[in-house]
Amino acid sequence: MAIRDVKLYKKDEVLRMKSKPVDKFDNRLETLISDMIETMYKENGVGLAAPQVGVLKRVVVIDTGEGIHVLVNPEIVSQEGEQTDYEGCLSIPGYRGKVTRPAQVVVKAQDKEGKSIEIKGEGLLARALCHEIDHLDGILYIDKVIPGTLEELD
Repeated sequence: MAIRDVKLYKKDEVLRMKSKPVDKFDNRLETLISDMIETMYKENGVGLAAPQVGVLKRVVVIDTGEGIHVLVNPEIVSQEGEQTDYEGCLSIPGYRGKVTRPAQVVVKAQDKEGKSIEIKGEGLLARALCHEIDHLDGILYIDKVIPGTLEELD
């Protein structure tokens, strides 16, 4: 396992590119996932998408405090309700802003072996799922921030 460099907004174009589906579930994927988990924890994040470490593959890792979720080729299949709260991003350090997201989501994906899985998230987990899946399509939270709520952190 290795810590990877987190790509930064306005510096790394990869953050604005669309990721390709994973079709090979091999040792390279396993290494990517392990590195992403290690990098996310080192950076004190709750989620990390492969483009944030420079890899245009549809892979995200999330831990909102209830254990790690590894999602390959994730897709939101249903959403309900609405929640508005502050978000930050490892690729946009030093800032946060309010974003409205679904209150509940259901995501279909594959695990690191390629088996189909489904995850239901609400609250922070729903927010993290939406945030990380957006990364796979080149969308950053600042694209959805409520005007006037983006603020610089001390």
